[in-house]
Amino acid sequence: MDIPEKLREVLKKDGVVAIATLGQDGPHMVNTWHSYVRLTDDGRMLIPAGYMNKTEANVAFNPEVLVTLGSSKVPGENGPGTGFLIEGTGAFSASGPDFDVLKATFGWMRAVLTVTMRSATQTL
Repeated sequence: MDIPEKLREVLKKDGVVAIATLGQDGPHMVNTWHSYVRLTDDGRMLIPAGYMNKTEANVAFNPEVLVTLGSSKVPGENGPGTGFLIEGTGAFSASGPDFDVLKATFGWMRAVLTVTMRSATQTL
């Protein structure tokens, strides 16, 4: 998937990322920071996980994830501010090249959440 340039621009600004998953006990949400997210050339988001234990259990049960993020500092379709809804699948790993890349920056992380984006829809 081609990652929209506007999404890349949003992630360069300070802000919160919300990650929604669905497990056996129902929906769950967790937050992280824009500055923690790395985008790959092949349409994936790499997100360091320090805790996210419930999120990891949910992804093992159902890999579908929704991610939202936005910034008031990036012009949107109807004025100041824009946001995105990302739909995709998630997977956690505690080793491998993606893990190693993030671990070099985020020494506190225990795993990497990889979100393979299916769509990135601008919502504002």
